[in-house]
Amino acid sequence: MKDLILGIDTSNYKTSIALTDLEGNILVDKRIFLNVKQGERGLRQSHALFQHVQNLPILMKEAFSTQHGKICAVCASSRPRPIENSYMPCFTAGTSLGKSLASTLSVPYYETSHQEGHIEAIISKMSDLTDEFLVHHNSGGTCEILKVKYLKTGYDIEIIGGSKDISFGQLLDRVGVALNMVFPAGAEMDNIAVTTNSTSDFLKPITVKEPYINLSGIETQAQRIIEKILKNDEIDILMSNQLIKELFEKISKAIYEMGKLASKQHGLNNVILVGGVSSSRYIRNRINEFSTAALNNKNTIKNDISTAFVFGDADFSSDNAIGVALLGGKMYGNKTN
Repeated sequence: MKDLILGIDTSNYKTSIALTDLEGNILVDKRIFLNVKQGERGLRQSHALFQHVQNLPILMKEAFSTQHGKICAVCASSRPRPIENSYMPCFTAGTSLGKSLASTLSVPYYETSHQEGHIEAIISKMSDLTDEFLVHHNSGGTCEILKVKYLKTGYDIEIIGGSKDISFGQLLDRVGVALNMVFPAGAEMDNIAVTTNSTSDFLKPITVKEPYINLSGIETQAQRIIEKILKNDEIDILMSNQLIKELFEKISKAIYEMGKLASKQHGLNNVILVGGVSSSRYIRNRINEFSTAALNNKNTIKNDISTAFVFGDADFSSDNAIGVALLGGKMYGNKTN
């Protein structure tokens, strides 16, 4: 029977578990979105924690309905980021189950951070990365540019840029909820952005003069436009779709410019995009188009650093426990070797 690592992640968006073997193969990937009431822009931590407690037994039953092997270690995400005082109560659901299972099975228990899980899920399939690179983590509650050094069982992470206020994910969700979409709204909005032919010119560009930016201004602009769109409680569908497409365009350009700036400042040409926002088809397509246009620009300075924006599998970008399980496997392997 194969030795397996059980990974558990209980974020403020999803309940997730995964099973991987010691070779890094993904055998099980199970996730459940947390339920958010119509019109609300997220969950209180107590409500998220309660839903995780309800969801975890369901996912465990599904994961072990087929015999894959025996668990040799358990790893759970215990905090949002690998920094001091990083804490969210929702992660205690995963750590509580992880510790209990490990004790019952008499196997090692490990912990990592939600952010490190995101990174590992994406780069685990990349074979040509250097030991140091940049990561742009864009998800529901995070917009950070990270300088990352690869370690045997995790990462040494330094925050070098990002948003000073709300994240790109929060921006999208707040606009989506204001347009009567269900939270989280990113996937629905992304589909609209991709399929809408025309755009608007309602919004000012997001100013990127340094790797740190502000996003509350463009949210205020969008909310004012939405007030005009929702005339007499009826949505002007065309204006709504055009606004969504324009918002994704502005976000794509800002992510690209932030990555280029951070790349130039730190002399690292790989920018890995992780987190749910980076699963957007529109954003992926536009950043690739911006990069291609820059390479073809005859005015590009010869000695200017060439920035490579790297996307992993879109399904691995959103919240999951795959990276957590893979990191658990590295910790287990490092202990036994």
